[in-house]
Amino acid sequence: MTLLTFRFAPSPNGELHLGHAYSALLNQQMAKAAGGRLLLRIEDIDTTRCTPQFEAGIYRDLKWLGLGWEEPVRRQSGHFTDYQAALDRLIGQEFVYPAFMSRSEIRAFIADREKRGRDWPRDPDGVPLYPAADKALPVKERRRRIAGNAPFAWRLDVDAAMAHVGKALSWTEFTDETLSATRQIEARPRDWGDVIVARRDVPTSYHLAVVVDDALQAVSHVVRGKDLYAATGVQRLLQEVLGLPQPAYFHHRLVLGPDGRKLSKSLGDTGLATLREAGASPDDVRKLVGL
Repeated sequence: MTLLTFRFAPSPNGELHLGHAYSALLNQQMAKAAGGRLLLRIEDIDTTRCTPQFEAGIYRDLKWLGLGWEEPVRRQSGHFTDYQAALDRLIGQEFVYPAFMSRSEIRAFIADREKRGRDWPRDPDGVPLYPAADKALPVKERRRRIAGNAPFAWRLDVDAAMAHVGKALSWTEFTDETLSATRQIEARPRDWGDVIVARRDVPTSYHLAVVVDDALQAVSHVVRGKDLYAATGVQRLLQEVLGLPQPAYFHHRLVLGPDGRKLSKSLGDTGLATLREAGASPDDVRKLVGL
């Protein structure tokens, strides 16, 4: 019998806060209830913002909370060859293309279109979709620019990928924490446009790394915040074109600050280390997050 596998996957680019505590503890609770496994993954592909100090803090905070996980811990920065192999497949299948437009060029392109009265589409996070003007570049011109060290990112040709799949996409979403009921959710990857799946110097992005990792680690249940709910559509598309298994998903509620906004590392919300130093106990944290 295959054990159900859950994972908690923080990025070491800041201190863990109450929102992370809720997600980690909920993964632990659900894995235990299902008689399954809990893995810890360190998502550190952003080598400029992720630091060993923040990673060490993650281990301290999680151990203080009483979280246990299977060893070894998978650190994404040690597995770039796995992501490169997946990227090479996407390149070979022509599901990605090199995108050369800079941020300033993107802004100028969109501003010009909007001046002409065209409302530019935006993704679920409110970011304008990539214009994809260079998707039509001839192969010879693409190679010339790459050979000339022009900066670029590999973007998913979502229309080509969807045409290859040839069917409507969906995912299985659990509707409560007991894993007792599910529903099928329509995957809408086109809402995000041609997202970045890798960069010239880093052979992956969050979307590509997470689907490769979940497959290699045999993750059966992805339990994460509702802020990633819409992004699941892009990941389902990548799973389909790469032939990767589909986990089931549960997108839990977010822990909000007193002002009603989502907690954030960058905005200096109360971190677990600060709470611990102030005398809080793991039980206090559980109460604060509603567990």
